[in-house]
Amino acid sequence: MAGFNESTFSNLLGPQSGIIELMDDLGRAMASGDMLMMGGGNPAIIPEVVEVFRKRMQSILDSTEFDQMISVYEPPQGNASTIEALASLLREHFAWDIQAENIAVTGGGQTAFFLLFNLLAGPQQDGSHKKILFPLAPEYIGYANQGLAPELFVAVPPLVEYGDDGFFKYKIDFDRLQIDDSIAALCVSRPTNPTGNVLTDTEVARLAELADTNGIPLIIDNAYGLPFPNIIFQEVRPVWTPNTIVTMSLSKLGLPGTRTAFVAGPPELIQAMSGANCILSLANNNTGQYLIRSLFEDRSILSLCQDIIRPLYQTRANQAVDWLRGAFQETNTPVEIHRPEGALFLWLRFPDLPITSKALHERLKARRVLVVPGYYFFFGLSEPHPHEQQCLRMTYSQEPSVVQEGIRILADEVRQVYV
Repeated sequence: MAGFNESTFSNLLGPQSGIIELMDDLGRAMASGDMLMMGGGNPAIIPEVVEVFRKRMQSILDSTEFDQMISVYEPPQGNASTIEALASLLREHFAWDIQAENIAVTGGGQTAFFLLFNLLAGPQQDGSHKKILFPLAPEYIGYANQGLAPELFVAVPPLVEYGDDGFFKYKIDFDRLQIDDSIAALCVSRPTNPTGNVLTDTEVARLAELADTNGIPLIIDNAYGLPFPNIIFQEVRPVWTPNTIVTMSLSKLGLPGTRTAFVAGPPELIQAMSGANCILSLANNNTGQYLIRSLFEDRSILSLCQDIIRPLYQTRANQAVDWLRGAFQETNTPVEIHRPEGALFLWLRFPDLPITSKALHERLKARRVLVVPGYYFFFGLSEPHPHEQQCLRMTYSQEPSVVQEGIRILADEVRQVYV
């Protein structure tokens, strides 16, 4: 088709992006049926969680809710009862000063960030160009190609802190965090994808203060955090201020197929996002909103996450760390592990790795192990960071037998690389 590959839009959303490669790898791996799926962010299928939503779906089928769910366009902002139930939960359990006018529904977290980044940053009406600042690289692979304008992102390399327990941890280098008139917003994920890092309350408070001082919002991607799905292994406080934008998703709760997320922010931003929803898709998918509403209303979402989801992932994270340390000790091969504080991933570093992280990824894929190379996560930096060619992300959310076998092959392949 003439001109299709020449538009700015097609180039920005073209095939040369990490998230497209990741999802394509996942699709091909699932089709082949013989890959060890240790690369993607698909949550575990937890029988107790599935049963909760099966019962909820049955109750919908047995009532007139089903008619409404499949037959009615909800408002672009989202289902009013679901939004009010979430706002009530956040007020009651976290003391957030939040109302229904502060919340919008989007078609998943990926869509939420596409709208947020392009509503806030890029070309401005006064002729200036604004950017999104990530205070701590590496960051989520899915952000990298979200900008409709080029050079939309800038990032700050991490401070690396080594503990006595063999883990390392990334921390924000506030001395290098420079905010000027070109910055439209700060953005962090908490817990962080890909590393499993959880920003401390002190770090988040400093970011919120910097954002407020500079008159810009702080965006917190809460896809793995509180109040749901609560895949967070540190005792931290969820943050809400008039200058904060918080995104929440049903995906890691166990409902990725519903493509449903919630954005909490200032009313004027919520109005803009609702308008964008209307222009792009008229309305959101109803299924996730209807499935989750009663869990917001009776607060059972909190116990589901605290008593079932969080313990399962923490157990799997600890088990995966033990397997990694055992496998790499057995092969006498160096590996460093970022402290696992939440999310679904382990971030591994191989010091002085003699090949690129992409080459390691390809070698592992040839042995049926699917991971994600580290270099995709270091976008927005002014110069390359050594960790981008020494690190990879693996998930521990899949069945333990899959993770254990994948780790065995990983350790053996890395050993061969160092020989």
